[in-house]
Amino acid sequence: MHELSLAGGIVQLVEDAAARERFRRVQVLRLEAGALSGVEVRALRFALESIVPGTCLAEARIEIDEPPAQAWCLGCNQSVPILSRLDPCPECGGARLQPTGGTELRVVDLLVDDEPATQP
Repeated sequence: MHELSLAGGIVQLVEDAAARERFRRVQVLRLEAGALSGVEVRALRFALESIVPGTCLAEARIEIDEPPAQAWCLGCNQSVPILSRLDPCPECGGARLQPTGGTELRVVDLLVDDEPATQP
């Protein structure tokens, strides 16, 4: 379950941003996990919800978009939609496809409380 490790990395990234930008908590966290990213979105959501208590993400709404996969077909020289890396080109049936989209896992943006954290 590498999603737990990914969730830990995302929480650390947001905690680092909170310390650097001096915000107290996150209201909304938006992520993208592309169709070819190798991430199981339900497992990532479960992992995030399991580890955020006690962090600035504790009460955040977590939104995860799943952009579809795209590839460039070297046979017919066009961008085509695919469902997996093993799919043939839906236009020409060729197997020489280069994925061009849907491979990413990234933090898109955060909506935060801009009230700075108080110093102890």
